[in-house]
Amino acid sequence: MYAYIKGILSGNSDTQIVVENSGIGYLINCPVAVSSELGRVGDEVTVYVYQSVKEDDISLYGFATREQKDMFLKLITVSGIGPKVAHSICGSLSPEQLAVAVMGSNVGLLTSVKGLGRKTAERIILELKDKVTAQVRASGSTVTAASSGAPAASSVAGDAVGALLVLGFREQEAEEAVAASYEEGIALEPLIKKALKFASGSRFA
Repeated sequence: MYAYIKGILSGNSDTQIVVENSGIGYLINCPVAVSSELGRVGDEVTVYVYQSVKEDDISLYGFATREQKDMFLKLITVSGIGPKVAHSICGSLSPEQLAVAVMGSNVGLLTSVKGLGRKTAERIILELKDKVTAQVRASGSTVTAASSGAPAASSVAGDAVGALLVLGFREQEAEEAVAASYEEGIALEPLIKKALKFASGSRFA
């Protein structure tokens, strides 16, 4: 299993890129929305990858950031969501947008992804929220604004903690990141974005 591939971006198209490393060209599924974040042909790039293995196919799916890959890994745990659909969502929504959509039950944001219908969007929201709830119950604690260190009256902080759990962060990581990022009057999406940056920096420091 590959974690990432570092090499020269030697080719790209609307749906795929080629990264050359040690004389080997890796063909990686990567939509323009993602590949445009990597650089231009000829640049040295680092592509985070997921290897999908099926009876009749072995494919690599590429991501510009670890957060995109973590989001993808969370999405493919949803019933009926395969790598192609999950990758399409990653190319259309940022990790914080997905988290906002799930925690806010924003079906419209998910259905803005080309080819993603309402029923599938509702299933993503339901199953990912259920996973957060199960994780919190298993830990024996409650995700609330108070637990994140923010004012208890603010549900924004609690939702932000839940959003990071949706994206695969551990509860302690999520709470610490939200506590460090919270400020009075901040809206959910900016808070998630700040907390995600903080948590990712701490995780990979």
